[in-house]
Amino acid sequence: MSKILVTGASGFLGSVIMTNLLDVRHSITTIGITGIDDIRCNLAQSIPILNSEFDWVIHVAGKAHVIPKDLKESDEFFQVNLEGTKNLCKGLEKSGVPKSLIFISTVAVYGVESGTEINEEHALSGTSPYALSKIQAEEYLKKWCSKNNVILGILRPSLIAGKNPQGNLGAMIAGIKTGKYFRIGDGSTQKSVLMAEDIARIIPRLAEVGGIYNVCDNHHPSFAELEELIAKQLNKKQPRSIPYWTAKSMALVGDLVGNRFPINSSKLDKITQSLTFSNEKAKRELGWEPLDVLENFKIS
Repeated sequence: MSKILVTGASGFLGSVIMTNLLDVRHSITTIGITGIDDIRCNLAQSIPILNSEFDWVIHVAGKAHVIPKDLKESDEFFQVNLEGTKNLCKGLEKSGVPKSLIFISTVAVYGVESGTEINEEHALSGTSPYALSKIQAEEYLKKWCSKNNVILGILRPSLIAGKNPQGNLGAMIAGIKTGKYFRIGDGSTQKSVLMAEDIARIIPRLAEVGGIYNVCDNHHPSFAELEELIAKQLNKKQPRSIPYWTAKSMALVGDLVGNRFPINSSKLDKITQSLTFSNEKAKRELGWEPLDVLENFKIS
């Protein structure tokens, strides 16, 4: 039986990982800030007190899906994603280092807004507080795991699908549900998406061999495909389309008005430019095959 420590287990992704790893082969301990965690600790502020050694540590806890409004909010990314990682490692040094540590990073580390089949060899050019904090956490863990002879696995997921998803996918669902969502152009823009449970499915093999891997579906769905899937599940009409030039005019207004407006030029670029990633390395080296998002994505 493997003893596993999971951080951020009560969050969207952490809860999915927990559900898919809970079986007789694993004994799981959770650490986090909620009352249901086995070990109550805010990693961003404190070094955890761990009373036993673990075979695997799955570090999911982190800050994402927020555009910082000021310097304080920007600093929170580094406090949670970087300092939280350092505090976790300091706690592990006192209790005994694990055999393997799995870190959930992000494709945002590449810092690209458009492109196709981007792989793990791409430069880490992300400049947002989110991307930079994850890049720095990755670099810290590489050194720490090498020093302590710990197998390090880093996963860089794309947009994650599952029940009640967060981020842009959650915003799409909310917009279609309320009738406030519009398709821009023909909806042919493609994005890489991943079923949340696929991360749990890849962890056992990753814990054995380590490495850095992008994870996403083989098929990169278009906005139109995702919109149609969501609308059908919600029993809603398909979103109405607006021409790109109309959306561009609205985005320019948003640039002047600020965050109160639903769209600006930056958001428009993100939803009208395709951005896909390659999962070939994970499939080749880990023998992993992702679930088909369009067949498996259930919004609730």
